[in-house]
Amino acid sequence: MSAARFIPMIKSRVVPSLAPTTIRSISSTASYQKGPVETAKDTLKQADRTVSDAAVKGINKGAQAKDKLKESMPGSGEVKGKMHEAKGEAAEYAGEGKGKAEQMAGKAKGKAEEAKGKAEETMGEAAGKAKEAKEKHLG
Repeated sequence: MSAARFIPMIKSRVVPSLAPTTIRSISSTASYQKGPVETAKDTLKQADRTVSDAAVKGINKGAQAKDKLKESMPGSGEVKGKMHEAKGEAAEYAGEGKGKAEQMAGKAKGKAEEAKGKAEETMGEAAGKAKEAKEKHLG
């Protein structure tokens, strides 16, 4: 027996319809709605832009003020003269400070030498006493 005999046969029949056929396509697009994250990002971008614009305006105003200040300053010869005068005073004070520093360094060096001498003297005395004690103990 053949296998075809046991397989049931299904027949399909297409019945023609008298109603007019229409083809309908189904498609939809998701409407774009911003979520809370996108809304927050947009708000922050707008705030950043506003702050940046204000900063740029402030920088420009500062530059204008600097230019006006430069124009109102006294002549460069007058400024140079005062600058040299200030340099002379500064050099004078620096010289005085250097002299005092050297004087203090000399005093400190003298005290260090004095302390070194006392330390050597004390060490000598200690060595002498140790030698005496050794001789007494052994002798």
